[in-house]
Amino acid sequence: MGNHLFDTHFHLDLFESQEEIVREIEVNQIYTIAVTNLPVLFTKLNNSLSSKFIRPALGFHPELLSQYNHHIPQMWKLLNETRYIGEVGLDFKTGNEFKELQISFFTELIERCNIFGDKILTIHSRQSSSEIVSIIGAGFKGKVILHWYSGNKTTLKKAIDNGYYFSINYSMVNSNTSKELIKLIPLERLLLETDAPFIRFNNKPFSMLGIKDIIKELASILSLDQLDLTTILWTNFKTLIK
Repeated sequence: MGNHLFDTHFHLDLFESQEEIVREIEVNQIYTIAVTNLPVLFTKLNNSLSSKFIRPALGFHPELLSQYNHHIPQMWKLLNETRYIGEVGLDFKTGNEFKELQISFFTELIERCNIFGDKILTIHSRQSSSEIVSIIGAGFKGKVILHWYSGNKTTLKKAIDNGYYFSINYSMVNSNTSKELIKLIPLERLLLETDAPFIRFNNKPFSMLGIKDIIKELASILSLDQLDLTTILWTNFKTLIK
C-alpha cells in the first residue's frame, strides 16, 4: 500500500493548482480525505474527481452556518452520497453570536449520521470541545475524528472513553500545549492531517509530503521509532476506513 501515508483533513478545493496537487497525491499514494466547507462545494469536488486515493467529504463549516443556512436542506439530501463527513462541528470563538444555530444543526447532523451507522466524521471543535463530546456521546454508530483538538484534559478523557480518534497536524507537534495533550492519547487513536492550506510551512501551504515531518516530530514526542509509529498510524487509518 505504497508509503503508508494518509491525510484525514485536507482542503483540496481551496487550492488553485488542484490538478498538480492531485498528481502529487497519486504519485506518492497518499490516501486523502478531502474536506469541504459547504454542500455545494462537495458536489463540485465530487463531480470533478476520479482518484482512487482521494475521498471527498461532505462538509458545512460551523463559521458559515449563519450566512449559508439556506444550504442546510441540501446537506441532508447529500448525506447518502458519501461515507465521509467534514468539515463539520462547532466554533464558539468566531461563531458565538449564532451559537444556538450551530448546536441545532450539529445535533441534527449527528442524529442523521447515526441512522446511517457507517459515517466517518472529521470535526472542528474550537472552544467547543465539551459541547461536541456531549452532543455526540458514547453510543455514536459511526466513527469520529476530532480534528486539531485543543480542549482540556477532562474533555479529552471523555472523548477517548467514547472511542474517538484524534488527527494530528504540524502545528500541533510544534506546540507545547498540544504536545502534552498528544501524550495522553492512546496510540491506537492517533491519525494524521495536514489541514492545508490553513497550516503553513516557510510561508507556503503545508505540503502533502510534509506528512513525513509530522510523523518524525510525533515520534520524538512519544519516544517511538519513526518506522514503528508509521506502521501504527497506518494500522489506525485502515481500522478507521474498513
